[in-house]
Amino acid sequence: MTFQDQIIQGIPSTLPPKKGRNPNLSHAPKRKDILSAEEKKLAIINALRYFPAKWHEELAREFVDELHAYGRIYMYRFIPDYSMYARPIQEYPAKSKQAAAIMLMIQNNLDPAVAQHPEELITYGGNGAVFQNWAQYLITMKYLSEMTEEQTLHMYSGHPMGLFPSSPIAPRVIVTNGMMIPNYSKPDDWERFNALGVTQYGQMTAGSYMYIGPQGIVHGTTITVMNAFRKKLNPGESPKGKIFLTAGLGGMSGAQPKAGNIADCITVCAEVNPSAALKRHQQGWVDELIEDLNGLVNRVKEAKSKEEVVSIAYLGNIVDVWERFDEEGIFVELGSDQTSLHNPWAGGYYPVGLSFDESNQMMAENPEQFKQAVQESLRRHAAAINRHTAKGTYFFDYGNAFLLEASRAGADVMAENGIDFRYPSYVQDILGPMCFDFGFGPFRWVCTSGKPEDLRKTDQIAANVLRKIKSHSPSSIQQQMQDNITWIEEAEKNQLVVGSQARILYADAEGRIKIAKAFNKAIASGEISAPIVLGRDHHDVSGTDSPYRETSNIYDGSRFTADMAIQNVIGDSFRGATWVSIHNGGGVGWGEVINGGFGMVLDGTSEAQKRLELMLFYDVNNGIARRAWARNSGSLEAIQREMERSPGLKVTLPNLVEQQVIDQISNL
Repeated sequence: MTFQDQIIQGIPSTLPPKKGRNPNLSHAPKRKDILSAEEKKLAIINALRYFPAKWHEELAREFVDELHAYGRIYMYRFIPDYSMYARPIQEYPAKSKQAAAIMLMIQNNLDPAVAQHPEELITYGGNGAVFQNWAQYLITMKYLSEMTEEQTLHMYSGHPMGLFPSSPIAPRVIVTNGMMIPNYSKPDDWERFNALGVTQYGQMTAGSYMYIGPQGIVHGTTITVMNAFRKKLNPGESPKGKIFLTAGLGGMSGAQPKAGNIADCITVCAEVNPSAALKRHQQGWVDELIEDLNGLVNRVKEAKSKEEVVSIAYLGNIVDVWERFDEEGIFVELGSDQTSLHNPWAGGYYPVGLSFDESNQMMAENPEQFKQAVQESLRRHAAAINRHTAKGTYFFDYGNAFLLEASRAGADVMAENGIDFRYPSYVQDILGPMCFDFGFGPFRWVCTSGKPEDLRKTDQIAANVLRKIKSHSPSSIQQQMQDNITWIEEAEKNQLVVGSQARILYADAEGRIKIAKAFNKAIASGEISAPIVLGRDHHDVSGTDSPYRETSNIYDGSRFTADMAIQNVIGDSFRGATWVSIHNGGGVGWGEVINGGFGMVLDGTSEAQKRLELMLFYDVNNGIARRAWARNSGSLEAIQREMERSPGLKVTLPNLVEQQVIDQISNL
């Protein structure tokens, strides 16, 4: 059968032969054995409902084996025979260009060059899933091939509930992931209900079909590291020869060494999984691999003395590095961590003193002992960081729940007031006040032609638009504008594409709308040969309510509410988004955050221009309005400027209270 025939078929008409896992790919660790005997039966029944009764006896035995071996039912037998990657849009069998674009994005998320654990349908973060199993993938792709412009596909945590009649102005797909009743949103609830096959962890862009490989996080990390050095160094002082020490080279974290190179520093990134480190080295995202701690010490001393710009992957545990650098007197200018600590007990963080394989065995066979080992490691990890910061290291939490889990482990990470952490979140110190409060966030696009020349053209268009905007921008955002102009001008040279022909930059509402309009015009004229998919990371001004990350610099007490993310998705859906998504979970953990996202297809039509103007405007200004109401000074400036520019926008603004009024109250 051709590729198109297989897509249209969905679940095969004949039972395919049993498949083993591909040993050349990275695989998800075995999940916790958490289901009772009766629940395991229910999990099998749930899995079998995707298939005709005549296959049930054979598949039941197979699914029992998968559940025992891996803690989940992935249905490996139904992995498609065709290669998984983002094809040019015209190669997809579809009645709707919008549906074809979504198919392209799904396949990009599962491309082995992009995905962390492709055969387990996990894109990044250890558990960021596009689907729970391969039957869901097959049925979803079939529905998308059949979809018209008057239907909407509703996705329940990876499960395609079905195509429902709608209208051309409605979203083509509505995605929800992990929408649990609040009292059932603890880590073990994810383990249980995911094993049952009734919910999944979509992370942010994995379950939204909007992941573009590590490029997205490269940009955010570059902006973060550059501005962290600006905070740490004297004006005009170069980051060359200065150390950025961190951990993680898996999905999102794999961007760190590339970002460090762009920021002109020495990046030392520890990774316990050899295959993850090797993958990044082969992709050219990290310059050197070192397995010996003594060799690492000598190499870093050399790099500092020569003021090199180099990225080094250490194949070992980050705790050993922090401790050894302390003993050797190696000064670390910047420190952070990007292990998947939102998922600490199932492969997101590996404890010091155990090998990668020993850890995987312990987490499956003795989860309580593994938890204790992780927490002991976190205490050592934090203690070593504290010794470095006492010498002047600037350490920031990179939103991966490091400080949160360290505090839960009893590590010395709390401030003197016993409430706050002693180290800031990077959003509190950097991205919040410098970017999000002014509406700057991760605007991204994908050229569905698959042609590098189309991507090159979009880079040129975006750079031209940003230069024009910068010429009349206020001083408060001039640095942001210049950083992103430099980024887009150098993007092709930095070889950021992995998978689809995609790009990202940070822009505010004005920038996003003007860039998108220019793209749409270029598609209409034929200057760009095929539609463009617009999107963003959920990690943005408006899409995510996360009290320890995206909304950590909101101080009016509302950072634990999730109204903004819900309003974002609802508001985007009727203003023209091609698809919208809402997730429980993300980089800080299940039950710790609500994320809203979107995708939009530009096809060169006037209708697309109308949709992009309405939706992109709301998508950004919803978040600025909320931040302004929280009295964030940057957002107050940004929303007032937007109201002057857009007469139809009227936002409730706070009346600021003088501190002396509060100080005079004596009977609280």
